[in-house]
Amino acid sequence: MNLDIKTIEDLSLNAWPSHQMELYDGWILRFSYFYTHRTNSVEQFGNSMLSWREKIPYCESIYQRWGTPTIFKISPLVSKDFDYVLENRNYEIQNVTRVMVLDIEDAVLTANADMVRVEQRIPNEWIEALFELKHTTNPVHRAIVPTMYQAIAKDTVCVSIERDGEIIGTGLGILDREYIGIYAIHVREDYRSQGYARAICTCILNEGKKKGAKKAYLQVVAGNEIAYKLYESLGFEEYYTYYFRVST
Repeated sequence: MNLDIKTIEDLSLNAWPSHQMELYDGWILRFSYFYTHRTNSVEQFGNSMLSWREKIPYCESIYQRWGTPTIFKISPLVSKDFDYVLENRNYEIQNVTRVMVLDIEDAVLTANADMVRVEQRIPNEWIEALFELKHTTNPVHRAIVPTMYQAIAKDTVCVSIERDGEIIGTGLGILDREYIGIYAIHVREDYRSQGYARAICTCILNEGKKKGAKKAYLQVVAGNEIAYKLYESLGFEEYYTYYFRVST
């Protein structure tokens, strides 16, 4: 499958805005009160003119001011020499993530979609339900994360499953160019292994296909074998991995 890593990395940046961002010589510094590594890290997206010796301490000073560890995202697009530099500065590897891709046009997507509610916007009750499913209790996160979801500039497919008047499963599709990215797949612990996650993913993919998406991508943390096997069974294939280097 001839997909471009740079394209997927750009789509991921578009899909999940940070609370604050700074552009710096081909790098983007992202900050969201340490809600996730992705939205609180430095990503390289363009050509640089300054040396690493100058840029790394600058980034460290910014994150120190923000009160969080300095984190760099390391994808296959990043020089191995840069990774070695961070390793020598005692940055440790965290959150190894596998990126998986799917050609929707060739996929056979069947599941019980009747149980899934589909909305084109992201309602507040969906975000609140996601907090409950993820056991998010940090008051700062609960205050700023809704603004991050509302800042998504792309078309969305927001799905949920309800039981007894409560949302017990969530998923979010984000459309960009000919792709749909799959995010926020969560099912309440007492409802897992009942096909709900499959129904949510299938619904997002089918809705994306209706809206013109030809390819899909998602990201799953290494070690989450249950999710990985689900995505494999849907036809996703692992395309590349990335990880984060975190200051210690």
